[in-house]
Amino acid sequence: MDASSSFDALAGSRMSHSSTSTAPASSIASLKAVMSPATSPIPAGQKPPPRNLQHLYAETTNLRQPSKMKEYYKFFQIPGIGNLAGGLPHVQFFPYDTLEAKIAKPERWTPSPNKQDIVESDIESDDEDDIVEIVDRVAAVNITSEEPSSSSSAPSDRTAPERILVPKVAPDGLTADKKIDLATALQYGSADGYPPLLAWIRNFTREYLHPNVPYEGGPEVVLTVGSTDGLSKTLELFVDDWNPVRDDVTTRPGLLCEPFIYGNVLSQIAPKGMQVVTVEADADGMVPYGPGSLEDVLANWDPSKGRRPHILYTVTMGHNPTGIVLSLERRKQLYEVCSRFDVIIAEDDPYWYMQFPSAAVNEAASRNLSKPKSPLVAPTINKAAGQRSTGFAFLDSLVPSFLSVDVDGRVVRLDTFSKTVAPGCRLGWITAQPALIERFTRIAETGTQQPSGFVQSLISELVIGPLPAAAAKKELVATKSKQTEPTFSGWQVGGWVRWLEGLRGEYERRMNRMCTILDEGSFQLKQGTPVRAADADWGVITKTQLFSYDWPRGGMFVWIRVHFEAHPLWYATRPNPADGVIDGPLFSTALMLYLSSKPHLVLVSPGTMFSADDSVRLNRGWAYFRLCFAAESDENVEACSKRLVDGIQKFWKVKKAQDFEDIINNSPIVMAEAAEANKAGELGNLGVWMGC
Repeated sequence: MDASSSFDALAGSRMSHSSTSTAPASSIASLKAVMSPATSPIPAGQKPPPRNLQHLYAETTNLRQPSKMKEYYKFFQIPGIGNLAGGLPHVQFFPYDTLEAKIAKPERWTPSPNKQDIVESDIESDDEDDIVEIVDRVAAVNITSEEPSSSSSAPSDRTAPERILVPKVAPDGLTADKKIDLATALQYGSADGYPPLLAWIRNFTREYLHPNVPYEGGPEVVLTVGSTDGLSKTLELFVDDWNPVRDDVTTRPGLLCEPFIYGNVLSQIAPKGMQVVTVEADADGMVPYGPGSLEDVLANWDPSKGRRPHILYTVTMGHNPTGIVLSLERRKQLYEVCSRFDVIIAEDDPYWYMQFPSAAVNEAASRNLSKPKSPLVAPTINKAAGQRSTGFAFLDSLVPSFLSVDVDGRVVRLDTFSKTVAPGCRLGWITAQPALIERFTRIAETGTQQPSGFVQSLISELVIGPLPAAAAKKELVATKSKQTEPTFSGWQVGGWVRWLEGLRGEYERRMNRMCTILDEGSFQLKQGTPVRAADADWGVITKTQLFSYDWPRGGMFVWIRVHFEAHPLWYATRPNPADGVIDGPLFSTALMLYLSSKPHLVLVSPGTMFSADDSVRLNRGWAYFRLCFAAESDENVEACSKRLVDGIQKFWKVKKAQDFEDIINNSPIVMAEAAEANKAGELGNLGVWMGC
């Protein structure tokens, strides 16, 4: 049975019977009844309910009770009630009378096409003219930043800012999910989020982002203080802290992940005593079957090393740091294994809208390949099976989330406004089955509560819109604003999707520019002298590949492998023989220092920062670097890319061990130069400070 058939069989079994794994015996689990296996089949055409996952909860999660004070808040909403119960300061004591901001129109940025219209004969032909035709065509649609002439908005209009205003008090008569004002946003509230924003995100998530979740009732959402907070709450919900002094090694929890992972996750799991369990990955993402695969790791788990891992963490769209977009087929394969071994999938997707259809085609054109490899494939909407379109071609074209195959309800998806609005928002949300969202809310009640009211009110005003016209006009007069300013009506869902389309276009063009420059400098050509006198009239050209990479299918990063083993000093003896040889880790350090020094002045992130464990770090992490095309201006992305290529080319011309040693020994000088250049705005950042 192939992988797709395995998943279909899994989905079919869920449609036939709503069975569940038996919870392991424990003192906490015994406090509550675990859902018993259902014996009656589910009617045809009806979705199965999500599984009860209580047996995977941490002990503290099972003990959590709803906050009595938060439950009491519902009585505060009774019209005309005199509130002598809650410790809430009156709105008159808030020092802010309004919040105002100038904001972009959703049409500010130019979208890129949802797919590449390259005919089959073009991509399969070896004819050079066909290759040129592909290059010209993708350049025309992906490099330009001009709005197509068919657009209803002139460039000058779409770049002009608009103005939003959050009043102190909204007019009477509005329901909680429609009222956007400081009186409610800056007050204590329920832990799941500010009602108007929570309602909007819930609707966007269920109706547009994930319209085809395959379990009954669909998912729910709870707001977070960004994705880092979302993962922290996920670990809190599912993982008991482990202490090597107090606890038996066989109970140690683990986190399944790829060999390269966003480094902050490692910092998050370390205090909980979790061990990292790496699963091999290929050019298409985490490997589901075969040696080193997810199935291999779980099926052959050694209990003496700890508890078999029950959480998988992954960034599936524009993986950080590798830039891979996990295909729908690969998701089905991984999900089938997770369902079989009862594993929670924590899907962290800050880059979900940054999927680049042009990457595979442009990569093939740039490298004279006869056919693109690993192209993005838009999902097919199976209306006969009850699936539906979002109503937006852009959203329909994107590879869908793990939620689209989540027949068990075991996916916890983490979303954020960090890459769609700004990292400093510290605002995001978790999407999961209702029972899990209820537990997440309990965790938030005694922790972060809800995100900042300032941020939630401004985002609400942005996507939902202002007060009714009369009240908005009154506020504008009160603040002596110019009456000539146009009335802002809110982006709504259509405006939000258009903003995301434009952002995708801008990032895709940046990616294309960087990768084109990298391709031009990835080899070093050297002309030599013939050995034989008879060949004196001939020139000898050697071609050395300095680095290799795949054009990222999504995200913000290019993940390059530098071929240090082709360097003239590879494993050369150091000037002091007692220091050993010039190995991979030393090469990695030297190149970073060399690139960050004058005249190159470019920062890159070393692969060791993203290595999941010491084995990965020592055996292969040193060979990789992550380049970010998001952190710099458009002009600097190109300039920094060229300086990077020039720096690597010149690094290959370091042929004396003492010169190499000087690069290492001069690191304090290099760091001082880098700090000075950064202060002067001359240091190009393709590395660590932004786009984490």
